[in-house]
Order: sequence, then structure tokens, then C-alpha cells
Amino acid sequence: MNIRARRGDSFWYYSRIFTIPLPLIEDSNPEITPGQLQIGQVVRIPGYYVSLYTIQRDDSFWTISQRLGISLDMVQLLNSNINPLNLQIGQVINVPVRVDSPVVVGRRDYGFSAMINDIRSLTEIYPFLTRRSIGSSVMGKELTELRVGRGDKLVHHNGSFHAHEWITTPVLMQTLNEYLLALTNQQPIRGLAMQPLYNTTTLSLVPMVNPDGVDLLIEGLPDEEPYRSEVLEINRDSTDFSDWKANIRGVDLNNQYPALWEEEAEKKPSSPSPRDFPGYEPLTEPEAIAMADLAEESNFDRVLAYHTQGKVIFWGFQGLEPEEAEAIVEEFTRVSGFREVQYVDSFAGYKDWFIQEFQRPGFTVELGLGVNPLPIEQFDEMYEENLGIFLASLYM
Repeated sequence: MNIRARRGDSFWYYSRIFTIPLPLIEDSNPEITPGQLQIGQVVRIPGYYVSLYTIQRDDSFWTISQRLGISLDMVQLLNSNINPLNLQIGQVINVPVRVDSPVVVGRRDYGFSAMINDIRSLTEIYPFLTRRSIGSSVMGKELTELRVGRGDKLVHHNGSFHAHEWITTPVLMQTLNEYLLALTNQQPIRGLAMQPLYNTTTLSLVPMVNPDGVDLLIEGLPDEEPYRSEVLEINRDSTDFSDWKANIRGVDLNNQYPALWEEEAEKKPSSPSPRDFPGYEPLTEPEAIAMADLAEESNFDRVLAYHTQGKVIFWGFQGLEPEEAEAIVEEFTRVSGFREVQYVDSFAGYKDWFIQEFQRPGFTVELGLGVNPLPIEQFDEMYEENLGIFLASLYM
């Protein structure tokens, strides 16, 4: 919600009347120096949107504020061009409405466009959430990174490396929404205060690494050539893409990393395939390259890559994982009930490469049980089980 600054206004004052933590207002307006507000300057207030109110008989700004349960100055701020002593019946004014429920609905088919629409809504309501492109998919879809927080500790989460594991994206998006809502409304999640977490930790989130593959499952064959013909050829002319893990070129993005890639490639298909083909060499695909570049430039303290299925957390690679990783994964298993597995005979994944390159904690979190793609009926359970992991990943 946007307001215009008046003489004597300050971020601190806005924090008081809107009951929004001061750091969130500051971070929603990074181009404004606190204490140097100019009269008429536009200020973004997170956690609110503007609604319209039609003046009725005997209305005043004061009676409207009492009826709506908001402060008188809120009404005055949003209607600075209206004379409150000359209100007319039928006149329309602005009133602030606090957002008190999530906007992300994750329990549904959730493709690229659904995610982008939710990202637009979240960045509009919570402008302290930042969005940037880190690259593009094979078909030109934006690979979006979201960041929230002002802490020095930098924690990264990602989802949907594999197309038929797309349900990880709405799990992450709904979790993010709950976190943003709790921050602005100063409410705890599972008894934990969120503002200290915001101040100490910055969350990086790439909710959909493989948008082309996800849309192939959600929406079916693309219209664009040569992708339509190539996908049909790779899938042996079948339009059943339920087993499709790869990106649109038939490359498994989580087998693309130079962490024993050659050893992994010997066990995998040697040409484009709906699943498991690691490419003709490491880091050939734009999605995998973008994720590697992001990690290189960001210097993450830890990463969590979300997959399905198994209710298991993988956390080691060739003995290169640091000692602290064991304590972290033990907390993850405590809050989720998942199993933890240190080593597995599978290589070349994002988590493997991150541990190898940085010797920092990296985790592959496998949500749910069954055969991929997991049914949407498991969404609520997966969401609740992951919420503890999410909180622990940022707190520890």
C-alpha cells in the first residue's frame, strides 16, 4: 500500500500507527533515507492494501475509523486531498485494509504462471520481499530468486529441479507467504518469534528451477517448435508426461553438476530422456548454470534442495560435509519425523556440488511418500512437515 508523506512524518511514526515493525518499513523503501522524508514522497507500507469506502449519512473520518477499527490518522493519510469537514454522501474515499490471511493457495495444480502471479501479489503486499531474475530456462521463462531478511547468515532453498516433483514449488511458496504474514502481523509461527529471525538471517528462494518441465506436466505439450516435436520424440510420441523429470531438452538438471559427474553418467541414459540423462557434459543447461552461478556469487551458508519422495534428508558427500551439518540434519529430523541419510550411491546433484565446492552444509529434502508425481492430496501433510524444517534451517 502506498501513502504520501506529510510534514513531520517518519518511518517510526508509520510503524506505530500501522503496527508494522520498523525494519520492514525501512526495507520496503530502500531508496529513501530514514529521517529524510520529503513532503509528498511515496512511501510503501507492507502488509496492507487500499480499499474503497462510500460516504454515508452522518459519516466523518472519525466515525469511519471507529467503524472499521483503524486509527483516525490512517484515514487521513490515505485521503490527504479530501476536506474531512466537507464530506458528501456517495463520495468515495480510500481506507487501509490489513492483510490477515495468505494469498498463496498451494493445494492445486501449480505451474509457472501460477507461481509468477503469486510472486507479483507477494511483492506488492510485502515490498521488503525482493525479486530478481537469475537467468532463463531453455524456453525463455524467468528463473526467479526471491530474498527476504537483513541478516548476515544467508540460507538458500530451491524447488522443482525435477518436473514431476513440481509440488515442492507450492509448498515453498505457501511457506514463504506464511513467513511474510507472520512478520508483518508480528505473530509467531509454532511459538517462535519471526522478527529476530528476519534480523539475523536472509532467505534466498528459487521456487521453480525447471519451469519448462513443470509446465510440460501441468499444461501438456508446448505449442512452440522445435520443443513440441523434440519432446514428443524423446517421449516416444506419448503425451503422458507423468514420469518426466528432465528439462524441456531431456536433461536431468539434478545430474548436471561436476561432483563425480563422470561416475554418475556411466549409470545413466546416454541421450536425452524423460528422466536421468545427465547431459553430454556437466553444466550444459541454462537452468543448472544459473543455479551454479547463483551459489558462486552469493556465498550461501547452507542450501536446501527440495524433492519428492521418501521423507528422507540426504546431507553428505564424500566426507566433505562440515561437522555442523550433522547437528543441523538431526534437528531437521526431529521437527519433521524424516529419516536422515548421510551417503547414497548417487552423485552429480546440486547438493553434492555445493558441499564439494564450499564445504558447507547442503541438504536434499525428499517430501512425501509414494510414486512421483505425488497426489495433491498429500500437500497439506507435506506443508506441515516442511514448516519445521524451514524454521530450523533459518534459526540454526
